[in-house]
Amino acid sequence: MRPVLNWRLLQGLRRDGRLAAMKAAYFERHGGPDVIRVGNLREPTAGPGEVLIRVRAAGLNHLDLWTRRGLPGLTLEMPHVGGSDVAGEITVTGDGVEGWAPGDRVAVNPGLWCARDDCEWCARGEHPLCASYRILGEHVPGGFAELVAVPVRNLVRLPDGFPFATAAVAPLVYQTAWRGLLSRGRLAPGETVLVTGASGGVSTAAIQIAKHRGARVFAVTSGPLNVQRVEALGADLVIDRLEEDFSRRVWLETEKRGVDLVLDSVGAATWEGCVRTLARAGRMVVYGATTGPQGTLNIARLFWSQTSIMGTTMATRAEFEAVMGLVLDGTLTPVVDDVWPLDRAREAHERLEAGGVFGKLVLEP
Repeated sequence: MRPVLNWRLLQGLRRDGRLAAMKAAYFERHGGPDVIRVGNLREPTAGPGEVLIRVRAAGLNHLDLWTRRGLPGLTLEMPHVGGSDVAGEITVTGDGVEGWAPGDRVAVNPGLWCARDDCEWCARGEHPLCASYRILGEHVPGGFAELVAVPVRNLVRLPDGFPFATAAVAPLVYQTAWRGLLSRGRLAPGETVLVTGASGGVSTAAIQIAKHRGARVFAVTSGPLNVQRVEALGADLVIDRLEEDFSRRVWLETEKRGVDLVLDSVGAATWEGCVRTLARAGRMVVYGATTGPQGTLNIARLFWSQTSIMGTTMATRAEFEAVMGLVLDGTLTPVVDDVWPLDRAREAHERLEAGGVFGKLVLEP
C-alpha cells in the first residue's frame, strides 16, 4: 500500500509564493533505518500560544526507533519528522505569547497536554494522564529539522553559554527518571534502588537523580566498558548481566533483604529478576519494555510481601521544570555519547538500534 503523504509538509508555500522549505530527517513509511530520508519539507508556522524554534540540537531516543517501526494504534501523517528532545533559539512568537522573544535560548518539554479547564487530569496538574496527551516527535512532527513549532508553555530558558547539545539530551529522559523515582516510586534518602539498562538515557539520568536523593544505587548493564562508565556516574554497585545473575548478586549484597525500589524499562528479559530483588513492601516502577511486554508474576509473593508494581510515563510540567533546574545549574550532568550532523540520521538510528550508545546521541541540523 502506498503511504499517505502529508502534502502540507511537502508543498508549503510562503505568502509571497516561494517554497518555504527546511531541511529535515523524516520517513514516509514505517520500517527499518533504511526508511529515513534527509531532504526538504515545508517550514512549520507558530500558531496562537506557540513559538517557532531554530533547532540547534536534537536528542535521539529509543522512542524514535519505535515510532519509525510503527506502534500499535499510532497513525501518523506522512512524511513524519521524529525527535522529541529539542534545544535552540526562538525565531518567531505566535499571537498571545508574552515574556519570550526571538533570539531567546530554550529547551523544550516534549510532553503535549490539552491544558483545558474541563480536563480532569490537566486540572489536577497530572499532565501525562491527559486523555489527549501526545509527545513531540512521536504523535506530531518533532525536532529532527531546522525548525519546529511548540507551545510556549513547554519552554524552559537556557542560561547563556549552556551547550545546546547538553540541553537537547535532557528533557525526555530526565523527566521520566524524576517522576519514576520520586513521584511514582517515592524514593527516600537512605533507601536502595536497582536501575536496569544502565547505559541508556533514562537510566543514566536515574542513577544521578537517585544519588542526589541520597539513595544506594545498584545498576545493571552489559560489558566491562559500560560497567566502568556507569561506575563513573556514581552507582554504588554495577553488575554485568553477561557475567552473573543480577538478582542473585543484589540479594547477596543486601544480605537477603532486597531493594526498596526497582526502575525498569527492559521488560520481559529482566522482569522476573527485578521482581525477585524487591524487599518486603518494595516498589517496582516500569517505564518501558524494550525486550517485550509480557512478564510472569507470582501473585502469592506479591500480596505476601506486600510489594507494589506500577507504571509511569513522562512527567508533569512541575516535575519537568524541577529536574531541568538541576540540569541547568550543573547538579545533574546529561550524558552525551556523540554529536552528529542531521545528514547522519539514518546512521544514528542504526547505531542506537544496535545497542552501541552510552547516554544519548545528538543530531545537529
